[in-house]
Parts: sequence; structure tokens; C-alpha cells
Amino acid sequence: MLLIYTHKITHRNKYIFNLIFKDTLGLDFTLTAELDEFKTHIGAKLSYTNNPITDELFFTSRNLLFETGITEQNISVFDFNESKVFFATGKSSALPFDVFAASFYLVSRYEEYLPHIRDEHDRFDAKDSLAFANGFLQKPLVNTWAILIKDLLLSKYPQLNFPVKKYEFISTIDIDNAYAYREKGFTRSVGGYLKSLSKLDFKEVSERTRVLFGLDKDPYDTYEFQLQTIKKYKLKTIYFFLLGDYGVNDKNLPIESKRFQSLIKMLGDYAQIGIHPSYGSNKSKTQLKKEVDRLAKVLHRDITQSRQHFLKLTLPETYRNLIDLDIRDDYTMGFASQVGFRASICTPFNFYDLDMELETKLKIHPFAMMEGTLMYSMKVNSKDAMSKIQPLIDEVKKVDGVFMSLWHNDTLNDKKIWAGWKAVYEKMVEYAVTKNA
Repeated sequence: MLLIYTHKITHRNKYIFNLIFKDTLGLDFTLTAELDEFKTHIGAKLSYTNNPITDELFFTSRNLLFETGITEQNISVFDFNESKVFFATGKSSALPFDVFAASFYLVSRYEEYLPHIRDEHDRFDAKDSLAFANGFLQKPLVNTWAILIKDLLLSKYPQLNFPVKKYEFISTIDIDNAYAYREKGFTRSVGGYLKSLSKLDFKEVSERTRVLFGLDKDPYDTYEFQLQTIKKYKLKTIYFFLLGDYGVNDKNLPIESKRFQSLIKMLGDYAQIGIHPSYGSNKSKTQLKKEVDRLAKVLHRDITQSRQHFLKLTLPETYRNLIDLDIRDDYTMGFASQVGFRASICTPFNFYDLDMELETKLKIHPFAMMEGTLMYSMKVNSKDAMSKIQPLIDEVKKVDGVFMSLWHNDTLNDKKIWAGWKAVYEKMVEYAVTKNA
């Protein structure tokens, strides 16, 4: 058991101590603000304050974890131990930076509460992040720093016992559009034909016709391949289904489709199922509830997992809406425009509501890459894709974290712009399930 002293116990430092020591390192600790208790303690102890107290492992504290409210932070990033760090401290500290304040800044997404220009989909863009600007977006810094703390503790207190952490891979697949042609109804099918004809795309007209007459498989129907991959590699997989009302950015099948309902149930036999809240639900809690209820009705069970369509995430409103609907796990934490670690961490963590200054029970599961990011935003072709994906997997393996990927059913069809990407998915899975970096 580790005893931690700080001159003032706050919601912020309790949160980050729990995240670093219990959640990430698996070490129990007791937190105290009583000097006498700390001085007389025999055993492993750590202080987080202004000056060392006895001969404990001492970390100099900056002000961030003792403040309330959100203010612009003066951040200067520098190199230490082959890692980027910030919030510099004095020489007496075990580390030359406030590792706890820096971790809190990154994981709480503090910068996303500050004034910033949002992208065309009203999102915080990767290029506005501290991580992108300073070249550490592809590094799970918080996990790396936690291991630094662990090594320092073991060097001073070798009797401490840390459980062995295991690297994990989770494949997640978003179903934005279950079928390209099937189950669209008369009006949408006619509209599809007219659109193809206006472009003189007779090949697509022929393809749609053959699918609708049952002569060919729908190009977005890649589920057999997905299930084969799940079985072959014993993958932990989570599907997120878009069940929003039809709109410009929400074009899945109507939930009334029996075939669509059967697909959801079938995939639910092999994987976990979550809701993919629609673009239109982001500013409407009523619409969000409608979609959650739709999925619950199909599966006959409570829905507790989610990922936002278009990765539309506005802090803290999006997460508060999910909490109000009893969503317990969200998988939206990642950028649409760049691969990497949006919160600089590759393990699940509880959402900290900065406006309310409290830790919530909503578990955030960060993902590291989305195939659409590589294709559309980073302009990476299928031949070069693994050169971007493999380093991310290696970084996660180094810290025994969770590597999570995000793909879509339609991108696995190996046709048109996605030719070659099915092989990328297979290579990624094969590399990701290998335990050693």
C-alpha cells in the first residue's frame, strides 16, 4: 500500500491519482493531507506538494490540480527521457515536470474547453491540439509517464507489488450504412438510379439492379468476412449501429426493416453491440433517446455503449447527454483528421467533467486509428497504410495498453476507392493480435 500526501485534497488530484495508480498501474494507495500521519508512516510513500517532507519520493506540484475553473495555461513543451513533457518543476522533484498536472490536462481534454475554432462538423480538430503541435499525438504519453512513476517507486520501494498488465486489441466497426442498395425502399432506390444515370454511371446502375434482383451480393455486405476474422483471431469486437432518422449525414436503413433487425441480432451473437448516435442527435437529447430505445427494442436489452457518428463530440454536453441515458461506456475519443491518441492515453478512463469539477462514471475508451482518417484526411493509400498503423500498435504494446481500431463495413468491400483496404485490415489484425512489439 502506498501513502500519498498532498497539502490539499481536491477532486482533480483524487481523480488523477486514481487514474495513474489504480486504473493504470493497479496499485492501491491512501491519500492524506495530514502531515503527522505521513511523517510517521513506515513504508512506501509519495508526496505531491511544494517541498519534500522526509525522505519520501517527492513530486513538485504546480497549481493546476488545486484550481477550479478553466483558464488559459502557459505551456512550454520540452524533452525528457525520450518523451515530450510540460509543466516544468524544480530540481528537487523526482521528475523535472509535474506529471500529475500534465496527465490531468491531457486526459480531461482541458484544451477542448478553451476557446477554439471548430471544424465544418463542429468538432475540435486534431491540428489545434497540443499533442499535434508538439509532435506527440502518436504517443500514449500518460501511459509512458505512469511507467516512469512505477520505475521510480520500485527503485525506492522494491517491496511494492504491481500486477502484470496485459496488452489488448479491440476491433470496432461502425455500421453507418448496412447495405449499399438493399432495404432502401422505393423512393431512395429510385433516387439512387437517377443519381447514377445523371453521372452516366451505367456500371452502378447494373450493379444495383443485380443486387436488388438477388443475382449479386450487396457490396456493403462484408459481414461474412468480418465474422470469419472474428472467429479466426478470437477478436473482441464491438459494432456500433446508426439508427437515426434519415438526413444528409444519417443514411442508414430504416429500423423497420426486418432484414436490418436480423443483421443487428445476428452480429450480436458474435460481438458486443452499441449505439451510434446520429449526426442529428448531437444537439437533441430527445432524438438520442429515441435511437437508444430503438436499439434496445431490437436486442431486448439495455444499451450501455456508444460512439458518436462523425465523431461529433462537444465537451461536456455530449457526455452529459449519454450519462443521462445510462450509457456507461463511450468510444468516441479519437480524432477524425489524424490518427493517434486524442487524450494521450491508450487505456480506458473515467470522464472528468471540468465544468462541474467532478469525476463521472462514464468510461471513455480511446481509439487510435480510423481507416477513413488515413484515406480522406491523411491521403494515405492502401500500400502505405500499415506504415501508419503499425507504429501505433507498437506504442500501445510498449505500455501494455489497449489498441483499438475503427473500421466500417463498407470499407471492407475491396472495391472502387477501397480496393486493397480489406488486406490492410487483415494485416492490421494479424499484427495487432501478436503480443510482442
